[in-house]
Amino acid sequence: QRRSLAPSQLAKRKAGDEEEEEEEDWHPTTTRKRQKAVSETESGECYRSPFRKPLAQLTNRPHCLDSSQHEAFIRSILSKPFKVPIPNYKGPLGLRALGIKRAGPRSPLHDPFEEGALVLYEPPVLSAHDQLKIDKEKAPVHVVVDPVLSRVLRPHQREGVKFLWDCVTSRRIPGSHGCIMADEMGLGKTLQCITLMWTLLRQSPDCKPEIEKAVVVSPSSLVRNWYNEVEKWLGGRIQPLAIDGGSKEEIDRKLVGFMNQRGLRVPSPILIISYETFRLHAEVLQKGSVGLVICDEGHRLKNSENQTYQALNSLNTPRRVLISGTPIQNDLLEYFSLVHFVNSGILGTAQEFKRHFEMPILKGRDADASEAERHKGEERLKELISIVNRCLIRRTSDILSKYLPVKIEQVVCCRLTPLQAELYKNFLKQAKPVEELKEGKISVSSLSSITSLKKLCNHPALIHDKCVEEEEGFMGALDLFPAGYSTKSVEPQLSGKMLVLDYILAVTKSTSNDKVVLVSNYTQTLDLFEKLCRSRRYLYVRLDGTMSIKKRAKIVERFNSPSSPEFIFMLSSKAGGCGLNLIGANRLVMFDPDWNPANDEQAMARVWRDGQKKMCYIYRLLSTGTIEEKIFQRQTHKKALSSCVVDEEQDVERHFSLGELKELFTLNETTTSDTHDKIKCRRCVNGHQVRPPPEGSDCTSDLSQWNHCADKRGLQDSVLKAAWDAAVTFTFHHHSHEEQRGIP
Repeated sequence: QRRSLAPSQLAKRKAGDEEEEEEEDWHPTTTRKRQKAVSETESGECYRSPFRKPLAQLTNRPHCLDSSQHEAFIRSILSKPFKVPIPNYKGPLGLRALGIKRAGPRSPLHDPFEEGALVLYEPPVLSAHDQLKIDKEKAPVHVVVDPVLSRVLRPHQREGVKFLWDCVTSRRIPGSHGCIMADEMGLGKTLQCITLMWTLLRQSPDCKPEIEKAVVVSPSSLVRNWYNEVEKWLGGRIQPLAIDGGSKEEIDRKLVGFMNQRGLRVPSPILIISYETFRLHAEVLQKGSVGLVICDEGHRLKNSENQTYQALNSLNTPRRVLISGTPIQNDLLEYFSLVHFVNSGILGTAQEFKRHFEMPILKGRDADASEAERHKGEERLKELISIVNRCLIRRTSDILSKYLPVKIEQVVCCRLTPLQAELYKNFLKQAKPVEELKEGKISVSSLSSITSLKKLCNHPALIHDKCVEEEEGFMGALDLFPAGYSTKSVEPQLSGKMLVLDYILAVTKSTSNDKVVLVSNYTQTLDLFEKLCRSRRYLYVRLDGTMSIKKRAKIVERFNSPSSPEFIFMLSSKAGGCGLNLIGANRLVMFDPDWNPANDEQAMARVWRDGQKKMCYIYRLLSTGTIEEKIFQRQTHKKALSSCVVDEEQDVERHFSLGELKELFTLNETTTSDTHDKIKCRRCVNGHQVRPPPEGSDCTSDLSQWNHCADKRGLQDSVLKAAWDAAVTFTFHHHSHEEQRGIP
């Protein structure tokens, strides 16, 4: 009961204190409602709702619990398990605190029995008796590729990842931890290596990461591409460190920070760096150890004497993966350097390799070899293949025919213009390079002569300065040029190949929305392309050695966008021919050949890659009867050697004798194709292809890599057919989907 504290009320209560003490406590009088409730109870009938609880009496006193009840209540709150706030999460439910070792038997990181799981390692099956004896804390577990990656891997890529993992964990060759990924261009070597890295960084049969850190070394133009690929496939699960520029001090600081990382969860476990930057900062990287090194476009390491090879070889890492679509480029000794880098000693020393393998194989491959030399060469070749195949995996681009559109590759022989022919003959008369070669020596002037003739085949404008200065071989040549000739404007009609290119671009632009990639070995030729594009008002972009790494990635991305207006992408094969993805274009023109077939192969693989939606056309332009056809023939010889050793093709032709390969400085004006004449193609009778080959022929094709020889009547490409009358004399062409299309 509340009482007033007013003074008058206090005085009244004070006077009657004694009487109040004797009285019982005050109780409120029973109300009518109460009386009614009592009468209802007595009568047995209650109209109170059964869903309402009686109201508790309100008091001003707080409800206090004793300390034991409070502690029990708090403990019940804190003991609730943590639940992962991810919809449909099926992983561990967090029944243990972070940092506390999981109790019970070991388990793999991913479910090995899930449908489509890619299992790299499976523990040996144990008997019931062995299971009782084994230490549960040391039992090996399955190694399973992350389902995020295994779901996107194609069958050949799954096979490749398993091969790589077996090699780097020393399961294929005991004591050796390296391998060569030699798949041809476009088969997804980058994705396979990213899968390998991610697996090694996260798991092993011992239920812990196999490695702490990995280094990816690539050409400078591919550093950003590797970074983007890691982001694309791993989706932010890992943070790579890409070094594509900066001052020396800044780069050193980043590399020191990377090398100082330790522990099971390294913040940035992948370093992506260019060959040039690695060589300059090798001292910092050699101070620590790295779990894995991946060398993209690894054919850069073909010379064991150069500084880049030495710097990488001194890196403290047992696991080495070398990526190269073209492991053999020029000779077997370069091949030895690559194998020796990844698995030192399996082929012996360089001298032992040369004596035991290289010399017998090359002698056996020569067209003038005796039967005994051929037999010995084949035996040594089989021995070499059996050793190398344990650490090398090679699949050809034929696999891509299941996933990519048709590709038609055409070698187009273009006749010289009268001006080019006169300049060519004039040079051979004056410079006399043949006499030097007959003496068995190649001087500086001979090498210069080769370059001059190659440039002349591209366009007379490229040797105009030498004609003005009347250098050796070009004296009086200026009089052969048209009156008033100037190099400021391009004149396609003065060059056979430029004339054909002009036709190809014009027909493509007017009849389709296709884009074109133009590739050349010379920046001077790219300058001519620019002049041609400006005169024809074609929009273009250009990538050569002068462009920064960051800018390269941006222009490639822009060109590949379907909405970009650029029609032509000009590419220097020396600066950016490797690894670029130019699927925005579906036509590529290889304007001049390189002595190294790998450079041409790399450049020509830029458009026929994953993501390409259109039929692809590759045009390889050669000047008929000139040094360019000799270079192409030499490429064929080198590729035959590569096919023998790497692709294991047994019936590769012995194309040319060494004497024929010295016939560089001649001009054959009477032929439609010197290469076709020299190979003695059995598919053709009187210059026309016969299908099938004549009876009695012991070989379906001497030009094994080309499906067809064709004159104008045999062409299927409307663009090239339109350009035929300009300067084309002959073509070889190869169809990627020959069997699928039913072409005999």
